[in-house]
Amino acid sequence: MGRRLAFGVDLGGTNIRVVLGDDRGNILARISERTEIDKGPEGVSRQIIRMIRSIRVGGFKLENAVGVGIGSTGPLDLKRGGLLKPTNIPYDFVPLVEPISSALGLETRLLNDCSAAVMGERFFGAGRGLENLAYITISTGIGGGVYVDGHLLLGKDGNAAEIGHFTVDYDGNLICGCGRRGHWEAYCSGKNIPKYVELALKRRSREEVERSSLSKRLRVSARYLYTAAKEGDRLALQIVEEIGKLNAVGFACVNDAYDPELITVGGSVTLNNKKLVMEPIKRYIGEHARNRVPKIMVTPLGEDIVLYGALALILHQDET
Repeated sequence: MGRRLAFGVDLGGTNIRVVLGDDRGNILARISERTEIDKGPEGVSRQIIRMIRSIRVGGFKLENAVGVGIGSTGPLDLKRGGLLKPTNIPYDFVPLVEPISSALGLETRLLNDCSAAVMGERFFGAGRGLENLAYITISTGIGGGVYVDGHLLLGKDGNAAEIGHFTVDYDGNLICGCGRRGHWEAYCSGKNIPKYVELALKRRSREEVERSSLSKRLRVSARYLYTAAKEGDRLALQIVEEIGKLNAVGFACVNDAYDPELITVGGSVTLNNKKLVMEPIKRYIGEHARNRVPKIMVTPLGEDIVLYGALALILHQDET
């Protein structure tokens, strides 16, 4: 039996990435564009269709592919095959499955990006052969995907593992983008780390702040914070450690809720600052976890993990 080919799509509010790949995990071609969010709710699917049609590899023809898998920012409405009031895409509903399938004549399947990512890990990454597996992304936001006893957890709408909205601060000092207080994402995501830094600086003495390079910035981005920590800034290192402790609470919640054999970690904040992100999590998770702590590691699939998952959604759908 020859290799099977599929298209994988990583759909975000900022960028759309499309690949052509095979069932052995080989990516044969790729294309990336800014998400065209100003062309109406149907504009996103039209853009994906155009991108797929633009891929040229040797003698490959569109009909040689067996389908299109999409890992997307949420929230999702899986029954209707689209996005329901998605973050960073300003429409009440964005249809995907039906228009793409109709235009291309290919089976099209949709998953939350983190659920797709954990599929990618299970079939092409460090999770091969595992029945219990969790993936956590620490990026602009915080999200997760989970297998329990070999079953991918989806939930009624496809949003089962919204772990970024676990509460890690019962005092609720910071407000999450969803409007609730104290959520993990409100403290430790790339988008919200600046708010946590602001809160942390208010808790320090004026002298302590002025000794730090953080005092030179009106707004301390996640990138600047971790760069300062790498350069040995004492206050930056303390704040990174505090963020690591909060991450450890979130990881402990994931461990106790789903009892995985392995937790892999990705997302831009993690991938760009592996040691500073991972070491505090491993150091402090045991203080909060009830279940035995599993192996925790950075995903070997890097920033392509959602694309691998989108391919697995089509090429390994019978094994989910």
